[in-house]
Amino acid sequence: MKGAFAWPFLRLYLLTLLYFSGNSILHVLIPLKGEALGASNTTIGIIMGAYLFTTMLFRPWAGGLIQRHGPIKVLRMILVVNGAALVMYAFTDLGGYFVARVLQGVCTAFFSMALQLGIIDALPDKNRSQGISMYSLCSYLPGLIGPLLAIGILQASQMNMFAVCMIAIAVLTGVVGYTAEMDRRPDDAKDVSQQPNQGTAMLQSVSQLVKNPHLFKCSVLMLSASVIFGAVTAFIPLYAAQLNSGSAAIYLMLQAAVVVATRFGLMKKIPSDGKWHSFFTMSTMLLLAIASLCVSLAAVAGAALLYAGAVLMGVAQALLYPTLTTYLSFVLPKEDRPTQIGLFIAMADLGISLGGIVMGPVADLSSYSTMYTLCAILGAAMILVAYARRSLTTEENVS
Repeated sequence: MKGAFAWPFLRLYLLTLLYFSGNSILHVLIPLKGEALGASNTTIGIIMGAYLFTTMLFRPWAGGLIQRHGPIKVLRMILVVNGAALVMYAFTDLGGYFVARVLQGVCTAFFSMALQLGIIDALPDKNRSQGISMYSLCSYLPGLIGPLLAIGILQASQMNMFAVCMIAIAVLTGVVGYTAEMDRRPDDAKDVSQQPNQGTAMLQSVSQLVKNPHLFKCSVLMLSASVIFGAVTAFIPLYAAQLNSGSAAIYLMLQAAVVVATRFGLMKKIPSDGKWHSFFTMSTMLLLAIASLCVSLAAVAGAALLYAGAVLMGVAQALLYPTLTTYLSFVLPKEDRPTQIGLFIAMADLGISLGGIVMGPVADLSSYSTMYTLCAILGAAMILVAYARRSLTTEENVS
């Protein structure tokens, strides 16, 4: 097999699957255990949001450091810290989870940037969207099993099994990560000695978040969508428990299955030509708004509507991120691309963390249903942002 399905890339996808396996368990276990210990939605939201809030803070610097030192060297260093964080989950309580989430957030900033920039640098232009889609797909595959495993651990009160799972994931991720390889294309080699220092590059990139219309539009869309994704991740385990016949495990597994199926089935349909496709992006945001509304109305209509929301949410989640990331990989200046893509992904991290940190108090003051209605309104507003009167292209950015 060639291109995005060559053996070196398949090994990177396996590494991605192993790395995110722990999160698929933690996303269900932490909220439910927190509720059992008497924690409020605000507290649970802060613990859940701390992970990607930390990732957001470190992501832009990660892009620049990886550009300077190469993805493999950075990857091997952070796998050690990630292993320590996973082991900490196994032997601490709710307070220790917060510290572990912060540590894991730092690791994820460097891990995801190392793999995505390595894939972008190594693959030909026509295969970029496939590589990014496969990476993102494998980050969701653990969601097919992890939620059910978390529910089983809690119901059986087998925290020893939880410890074994975390340690096994840490060890396997380290072994696979230390054997991974990523090669840059010759035309992407850079003289890092001539590049500005990290602080200067970071300030320049932050200013581009407002000045560059491509980066601004994609960042606003990703930030808003991620608030919705974060609210689902943090509170569906608690919300589903209030519904008749509702199951958080079924919801999360169904959403993950749809993400995987959509990414795999529509991989070649995701635009990879450097043009802005308004109808495609607007339709994706519409699906996201309808999905949030379905989740909200499930409090009245029942679990069937909740699961319908899972399907629509999965489709939107599968399409939006690789579409925007691939588009930016074409239109951003090559010399600043790693840092600016890092800034874009940081907006996704910020959105997911805000989905827990901000929406937690909203749920405390109102209800989960009201909170998801607000998410639906936010998604609908982003349909207007996704609209463009004409195609935005690489040439417009260069001029």
